[in-house]
Amino acid sequence: MRKKVIFPQLGLPYLLLLPQLAITVVFFFLPAGQAIWFSFLRQDAFGIRTEFVWFENFVELFQDPLYLDSMWVTLVFSFWVTLLSMSVALGLAVLADRHIRGATAYKTLLIWPYAIAPAVAAVLWIFIFHPQIGLLGKFLNGIGIKWDYKLNGTQALITVIVASAWKQVSYNFLFFLAGLQSIPRSVLEAAAIDGASPARRFWTVVFPLLSPTTFFLLVINLTYAFFDTFGVIDALTKGGPAKATTTLIYRAYIDGRVNLDLGSSSAQSVVLMLAVIALTAVQFRFIERKVHY
Repeated sequence: MRKKVIFPQLGLPYLLLLPQLAITVVFFFLPAGQAIWFSFLRQDAFGIRTEFVWFENFVELFQDPLYLDSMWVTLVFSFWVTLLSMSVALGLAVLADRHIRGATAYKTLLIWPYAIAPAVAAVLWIFIFHPQIGLLGKFLNGIGIKWDYKLNGTQALITVIVASAWKQVSYNFLFFLAGLQSIPRSVLEAAAIDGASPARRFWTVVFPLLSPTTFFLLVINLTYAFFDTFGVIDALTKGGPAKATTTLIYRAYIDGRVNLDLGSSSAQSVVLMLAVIALTAVQFRFIERKVHY
């Protein structure tokens, strides 16, 4: 029988919730409300005169071919970052879940990259991919493969994808490892007794039982790819070359912070927020059906 927590005064639970509610209002609802309001405004070049233009900022966005290209870059970027970070993390979690000597040390080392700031992570990858000073970049150019992510758009996109995925592997690894350790060993032993090979046990027993963790990480990683990869892109490529790595979040930063077009930048922020909300709703509507709790 579960015991219920009963507060003697009705105001105490609301008082306990007040700090979190205040943080949510100040750092989420107020900025979101300001972005929605500014998306209907247009300022002159000096920021002196403001005009209410209704949906003109949104119409101009979807008529801009460069913005449409940024949407496509964001989709490709988010797909590969999510796929790489989750698949590599799952593989590492499966290896770390085995009974091997020094497993605790391996787990600790795999967790460390998550504590690195995105900009610092990007600098580390510069020492790997840079065509002149990077280990891999110099090696590729030395064997005759022309590599310069600062000039080649495809190579630049590959670079930011790898750097962003690497940054998120540690986070996914923690959850996958916890999910693997929560699976009853008796279930795996029963499958082994029935003659199932290790690969068959993984796909028919382990992976279905990991589906709640996988679904949670899918939502988190897509949100990460849409929003939290700004630091990596800014430090590595600054959206170039030729806007090949300009995602929606970076385009909003350029228009708002650099070009000082707050109306267009706010409209882009609203579109991005609605896109992520819609994508998350679709995942909960269709993908969650296949999750086995």
